[in-house]
Amino acid sequence: MSAVLLMLLVSTVNASTLREKGSLRREARRLSCVRCCGPSEEPVSFASSRSTRMSNDPAYSVPKVQPTIDITILKGEKGDLGEKGITGGAGKDGERGLRGYNGRKGQKGQVGPPGNSCKLHYAAFSVGRRKPLHSSDYFQHVTFDTEFVNLYKHFSMFTGKFFCYVPGIYFLNLNVHTWNFKETYLHLMKNNKEVAILYAQPSDRSIMQSQSLMLELQEGDEVWVRMFKRERENGIYSEESDIYITFNGHLIKPAIE
Repeated sequence: MSAVLLMLLVSTVNASTLREKGSLRREARRLSCVRCCGPSEEPVSFASSRSTRMSNDPAYSVPKVQPTIDITILKGEKGDLGEKGITGGAGKDGERGLRGYNGRKGQKGQVGPPGNSCKLHYAAFSVGRRKPLHSSDYFQHVTFDTEFVNLYKHFSMFTGKFFCYVPGIYFLNLNVHTWNFKETYLHLMKNNKEVAILYAQPSDRSIMQSQSLMLELQEGDEVWVRMFKRERENGIYSEESDIYITFNGHLIKPAIE
């Protein structure tokens, strides 16, 4: 009986030993390395090597697609004009530019009216007549042909009138030559109204007659001389070489100083 038990125990131990050796050999086969590349090459994973083989193979290559877009199909019609937006704020002032070139000198302008009251004002004229004058109409305007003083051209030689640009008090004087049995009758006029008369009766003598006065003139007033014809012949005399007829005036005091 003891011999039988001993044999069974030895058999069991031998069987266990054989099973352990068999499993060790199977484990050794599983863990054994297999060379898949050359000595100088690095090992590559199976998945990467498979991807490389598929990319190099024309059967597995993916065609390149280059889309072509027709822009004329995508372009739509022009839309309506939108509403005007709110005006933006004013920008900052830019820098001052360079000074431009000097322009050409202009023509001389006409004489302007006097300046402001802070400046001194002057007005004066003195004119004469070289030709005699005989009355042919009831009223006849006396003109002058010689200019002695005509400050700022306030006296018009064409019309024979002094135009007041500077209001104030003026002194006026008229001198004529009477002779040859002619009556002398002259009006010193302010605008259209006579303000003084120069009169001389007919005489065989050569006589110088004079009339002087002061007048207050406003801007725009005109002063001139008119010959007045009555029943007798009326005339004043002068010569080309000598002037006997003169008309003078000047400002004494301006209205605003």
